[in-house]
Amino acid sequence: MNTSDSPVAVIGAGPIGLITALGLVAHGVPVVVFEAGDELSAETRAGTILTRTLEVLDRYDALGPVLEASLRLDEIGEVDRATGTSTGSVLTSALAGETRFPFVVNVPQHELEPVLASMLAPGTVRMGHRLVDFTQHEDGVTLQLSTPDGTVGFAAAYVLGCDGGRSTVRERLGVEVGGHTLEQRYMLVDLVCDLDIAHPRDYPYLAYFGDREEWMVLVRQPHCWRFVFPLAPGRDEPASDELRDKARHFIGEVGSLEVLGSNVYTVHHRVASSWRDSRVFLLGDAAHLITPMWALGLNTGVLDASNLPWRLAWVLRGWASEALLDGYEAEQKPVAVHGSGAMAEAARAVMDRRSDSVAGWRDAMTRTLLGVRLGADWSMTRTGPLRVGDRAPDLRIFGLRGPVHLHELCRDSFVALHLTDARRRPFIPADGPAGLRQVVVSRWDAPHDSGLRSRAYFDPGDTVRERFGDVVVLLRPDAHIAHIEPWTAASWQSVQDRYLLEVRLAG
Repeated sequence: MNTSDSPVAVIGAGPIGLITALGLVAHGVPVVVFEAGDELSAETRAGTILTRTLEVLDRYDALGPVLEASLRLDEIGEVDRATGTSTGSVLTSALAGETRFPFVVNVPQHELEPVLASMLAPGTVRMGHRLVDFTQHEDGVTLQLSTPDGTVGFAAAYVLGCDGGRSTVRERLGVEVGGHTLEQRYMLVDLVCDLDIAHPRDYPYLAYFGDREEWMVLVRQPHCWRFVFPLAPGRDEPASDELRDKARHFIGEVGSLEVLGSNVYTVHHRVASSWRDSRVFLLGDAAHLITPMWALGLNTGVLDASNLPWRLAWVLRGWASEALLDGYEAEQKPVAVHGSGAMAEAARAVMDRRSDSVAGWRDAMTRTLLGVRLGADWSMTRTGPLRVGDRAPDLRIFGLRGPVHLHELCRDSFVALHLTDARRRPFIPADGPAGLRQVVVSRWDAPHDSGLRSRAYFDPGDTVRERFGDVVVLLRPDAHIAHIEPWTAASWQSVQDRYLLEVRLAG
């Protein structure tokens, strides 16, 4: 890092703050996380992690411990409450050709947060540090933090506000939040009951019971079942006996039901007017409050945590200009405003039986957030040829020592894939601008005398070329496509110029 010796300060140790910190660490950026509370959250909150989030965790070397703590599932079921019959399921196994993780997982937030925090170096997460104020300077930000030992100062290179819907960072910036709040609230309750042996039900581990009068979501967590259902405006929070009766109303008599915890959500679709002020950024709920339906709340925030860390790393390494940071809000805000917002409305329509759910490949791409396209032509699903802004499919190819996947190639680098014939000895430079690698992907293994062995990958059956075409494609560190064009002998120069444009160094 050659522009500042100060670490990046992350405000808030919820899932988004912790995943953002893990992303910065994965890119070699020093980071400190400040959390106002004395302990991580123990509330009954978000519980499903979608496939795109699993890919982000894998890229940040954080997936293994999360999977150990989770319950994996390959079916998102839709059930008609009145009849108890299935109305269709989204089968994530349809995505086996798209990702190494063709499933989603269930894990309660209060169990997820300690797992994420444990993967950060000791001293990275500082509990009992409440942000009071901050002052921006040309080369950094000075923070004032309230601690048990009094007010302390801290010098940071950047500040990332991951401090939730009541964000202090957003308040200090004076940023307004627009949108609406639904009158309807959501009740979430964790119950222990036997639906496996004594009272088998065979429900999918994630099941949406749709009904025009009252819907319910049933989530199998590692140690309990989670029930989510709507509360009418003004309705008091039900007592434990009422919660047990409500569960039986949907799933029938199942013997004893033990209430472990509950929570009431106010449902929003509200987005901050601005996500950046110089060296200060907003992420997650601080930037957008999205309904938790279809697991959109946490997982939309993880898309923010996927987009910003690599940009900061490129700037701090001197590989990009500060203008690269402008792309964070430009890309992520449309996803929150239009993409997740539209999905939230679709979710409510399906649950209220105002719309039918379908269960094909396109729906699996949408419901797992693998179909998110970034950029001006944002989309939550894609059809047709791969385009700029799409998440690249995580296809398998082979290096000199065995299999490797496309997302692994670009974990901490832009990578240009030249989909051409390695036998013809295309010129691919060994050196170039910092942060860019150029490689050949070919169904013809590179001959030993080609000079390409270290920069060539074997593609049996032309799998990658069949998906992309005869092109050169530039992948970003977050596995989204930055550029794609027909391949020519001069593509190496074209890609190099395009990379410099992407990182705002061209011209």
